[in-house]
Amino acid sequence: MRGGFFYAFDMILRNIALRYYYPFAMKKHLLIFLFLVQCVGAQTNRLWQGYFSFNQLGALTQRGTTVYAASENALFFQKPDGFLETITSVNGLKAENITAIHYSEAFQVLLVGNSNGLLLVIQADGTVAFKNGILTEVPVPAGQKRINHFSEFDGKVYLSTDYGISVFNLNQQEFSDTYYIGDGGAQTRVIQTTVYNNSIYAVMGNFRIKKAAVTNPFLIDFSQWVLHDSGFWYGAQAFQNQSVFFNADGNVYRWNGTSYTLLFSVGQPPIDFRTTADYIVLTTAQKVMVANAAGVVLVNYNTSNYTPQPVTFNAATVADETVYIATNEVGLLQFPISAPSNVTTLKPDGPDLNQPFRLKKTEDKLFVTYGRFSFTYDPYNPNPPFQPYLFPINYFDKEQGWSKIPTTDVLNARSLTSLVVNPSNANEIFVSSYFSGILKLEDLVPTTLFNQTNTGANGLESLQLTPPDPSYVDIRINGLAYDSRGDLWLTNAYVDKGLKVFRKTGQWQSYDLTNIFTEPFFERYGQIAIDKNNTKWIPTYRANGLVAFNENYSNKFLFVKTGTEGNLPSLDVRCVAIDNRNQVWIGTARGLRTLSSADAFINAESLQSRPIIINEIINGQTLAQELFFEQVVLDICVDGANRKWVSLADSGVFLVSPNGQETIYQFTKENSPLPSNTVNDIEIDGTTGEVFFATEKGLVSFKANATAPSDDLASVFVYPNPVRPEYAGTVKIAGLTDKAVIKITDIEGNLVFETTAAGGTIEWDTTAFGKYRVASGVYMIFISAQDGIETTVRKVMIIR
Repeated sequence: MRGGFFYAFDMILRNIALRYYYPFAMKKHLLIFLFLVQCVGAQTNRLWQGYFSFNQLGALTQRGTTVYAASENALFFQKPDGFLETITSVNGLKAENITAIHYSEAFQVLLVGNSNGLLLVIQADGTVAFKNGILTEVPVPAGQKRINHFSEFDGKVYLSTDYGISVFNLNQQEFSDTYYIGDGGAQTRVIQTTVYNNSIYAVMGNFRIKKAAVTNPFLIDFSQWVLHDSGFWYGAQAFQNQSVFFNADGNVYRWNGTSYTLLFSVGQPPIDFRTTADYIVLTTAQKVMVANAAGVVLVNYNTSNYTPQPVTFNAATVADETVYIATNEVGLLQFPISAPSNVTTLKPDGPDLNQPFRLKKTEDKLFVTYGRFSFTYDPYNPNPPFQPYLFPINYFDKEQGWSKIPTTDVLNARSLTSLVVNPSNANEIFVSSYFSGILKLEDLVPTTLFNQTNTGANGLESLQLTPPDPSYVDIRINGLAYDSRGDLWLTNAYVDKGLKVFRKTGQWQSYDLTNIFTEPFFERYGQIAIDKNNTKWIPTYRANGLVAFNENYSNKFLFVKTGTEGNLPSLDVRCVAIDNRNQVWIGTARGLRTLSSADAFINAESLQSRPIIINEIINGQTLAQELFFEQVVLDICVDGANRKWVSLADSGVFLVSPNGQETIYQFTKENSPLPSNTVNDIEIDGTTGEVFFATEKGLVSFKANATAPSDDLASVFVYPNPVRPEYAGTVKIAGLTDKAVIKITDIEGNLVFETTAAGGTIEWDTTAFGKYRVASGVYMIFISAQDGIETTVRKVMIIR
């Protein structure tokens, strides 16, 4: 039926075109259409996509036979149809670091506790309520507000924290009392609480157990809490008209109100201790034990039983006679109680980690690397064993989902950061290592690790210790970028010959910076940008500001520094971008600067940057302000409409107009699905306009409308088409040339929308000039290139 309808109105298409299209093609109209998004509500969040990892799970809870599992800052559960549903920042779950979760069957809410004391309450309809009582009102140091455990009784939830116990009333969904139960009313860590026989038991951080009458209205008074046992205990749980306790001697005991009875032995300190309706479940790092009320151990599952790869355990539960184990590496393990050997893994598709560092979008894949370095370019992990990070490389495509190059295949290359694809051979990829050199991939298989041993005298170099240690190898490579000739340029930190090139002929060349740079031996570098003249723009960290170099002009170097030497606000240049009009945008540790044209390098003897001055209304007065004054600019990315996406340290992401005078979006954790305000890297899909954000707490994307313009109008397409009643988004018209003119009419030729493209895509909200929603029907889309010579027509069906 649909095909027949389109065929029928094709017969009148020519007449409409003659009446409306050709007069339109002779005119030029400029309409700036600003699509301002309020990042709240499920409808708006359809513009966002989350790409979270669920390998590392730290907490579990259950709702009947449904198990909820929590990663660092997201949740998932399996629906009855087998589909894995995720709850992430895109759904409003703006977690900090999840430490405990609990589902209340009586009130049908899911409680999510965090390391900073934030309590999130997920309602039955999926909305998320933020309860900041602990975060903002409990007068203890921020580092002591961790929520360790939830225990529900009689409409109240008792939150075990690092300072004591807080009470959350489920009826009002508000905090009420806080109990400091340490000696003399001191703050003390509480591991777990349980209620049994009208008494509330609290296992304390010093492994003692205190108790009090749960109905006592004066529990805020520490003297109402008495010592139950001075031994060393790890956990307490009510279970089938009794209570069970786990002791530091490695045994689980039943408490009958007067004495303890041994139930079973574990032999290891627990990480998680809980009971279900029928079972006692105890988790250590190496084993999970499930016992019945009589103390008979039905399951004793060890990490060695899982053979595909090494794992550690964080929590476990039993639902519908199935054991679920939260692991630190492979998501959720599940197996029937009766058949532990029938183990399978359960987790949504996603990357390996929630700490992406650098991104690279190719034609069909998104690559993610994790080998981070610090703000001062230190690649060493500050935690034991104090080595540079050894992580896999992930890549995503829409057909296959997530895949990886595992750590066993990366030739032991550590701190893998920037990735670049050979423009003349898409199957050849180079990945910089900020410790080991450069890793070469061929057809996604690591084949060569370039280092000081195989690149010759003009190749890669290791930094030298004082005094020298020939056995120490530390090759810090960053800033990979291809020029128009197909040569690969890079920087090598902590050496005199810090600028290097790998020619497409296979030859290596180094440039000695000893008499050019200030102390090149100590310099570190950001990501290189190369302009259309093959000038290399190189951010430096320590003393040289922004460096511009072009070997085609007698190895010419120019420096943009502070003061009269370039007007930068800081010598610490974090990033540089060349926009679509060949302007240079410079992000520093203390603000933003621009150069009006990269071409100025060719003839200039020096370069002076300038700030972008904007007008802001402050206290009713219009004041001139410097854009991003004194802000740490982490990354700048230019989209197809020449707009700039700018990441600021701890301040989220801004989208500004091509000249920087207008802020179009400001995305933060507070007003958008960004899981963190620290965005390490921004990458744009030039075909679809999707903008990817690598934050320190996960990867998300925003479906922006600015794509790279096409060379002609041959590939213009419209989506979605048809627009069905349930669709609440906009219609996208993509594949446009820059400054193409678009007019949309109904079938009778009445104009309902017109605009001029900035980039390769425009959006239509299916209204008549923003006044009212257009009716069902077929709408004609007339498109003309800027010069009016090339034209095309498309159509879209709208069904209300």
